[in-house]
Amino acid sequence: MKKNSSILVNKNTITSIAIGGFDGMHYAHQQLFKNLDENGAILSIESGYANLTPKRYRQEYSIYPIYYYVLENIKHLEGDQFIKLLKEEYPNLKKIVVGFDFCFGKNRKYCVTQLKELFKGEVVVLDEITLDSIPVHSRVIREYISNGKINIANKLLAKEYKIYGTQIKGQGLGSKSFVPTINLNVEEFLLPNEGVYITSTILNDKEYKSVTFLGHRVTTDGSFAVETHILDEEVINKKYTIEIKFFEKLRDNAKFDSFDKLKEQILLDIQKAKSYFN
Repeated sequence: MKKNSSILVNKNTITSIAIGGFDGMHYAHQQLFKNLDENGAILSIESGYANLTPKRYRQEYSIYPIYYYVLENIKHLEGDQFIKLLKEEYPNLKKIVVGFDFCFGKNRKYCVTQLKELFKGEVVVLDEITLDSIPVHSRVIREYISNGKINIANKLLAKEYKIYGTQIKGQGLGSKSFVPTINLNVEEFLLPNEGVYITSTILNDKEYKSVTFLGHRVTTDGSFAVETHILDEEVINKKYTIEIKFFEKLRDNAKFDSFDKLKEQILLDIQKAKSYFN
């Protein structure tokens, strides 16, 4: 599927829907989607807090069309009004799939029990899903990412955590004094905590092994940066949008006594990243 694409489907053909927030499109969400039939669709309720897979990036992780509903516009509805809205939007709806903690309507006072009473069709409710005794929820994944525990976050996501950014001009020190890097401006995505990470960088639809720094450049100008170094290849980026997948954290951000010490550490980071991929 083409990245960030939208699937246009006649809503009259849709017979099953999954409802939720779906930030992250993580492992538990994917288990939910398995209960949809071939004419299924995803209803994503937008609260404004999605930063694992912001709205326009979500379609990449689903074969089903995704329809977005702004929470602010529907949270005033009583339970029967919400079901009426669904029936009007999807006149052939026969099945609703939700998670165990799904609630809806005014003051979130309608939950799974009321959904089964109000909807005259099949309601599938998935129990809480855990991996290695860790509950799979977007809020849990956010916490692991914020703490730099990328390997655990990736397990719960069932994929590598990925961010999108646009290329910007850096300090100009990389290619002269250290190693060449591509500098990014990242606005919509949750960033892992400051440090150096083993990553892959996607440029012009090709994936390259890389090592990525994000944080304040405390040894140089002190400004915040997200910069990635491509391993073993010289590339000319022709695309404004860049994707970075995170695999593992190498180390925390640190201040060095000299440029030489910083360069020594950068080369060590690169060697560790190469060993990881090998």
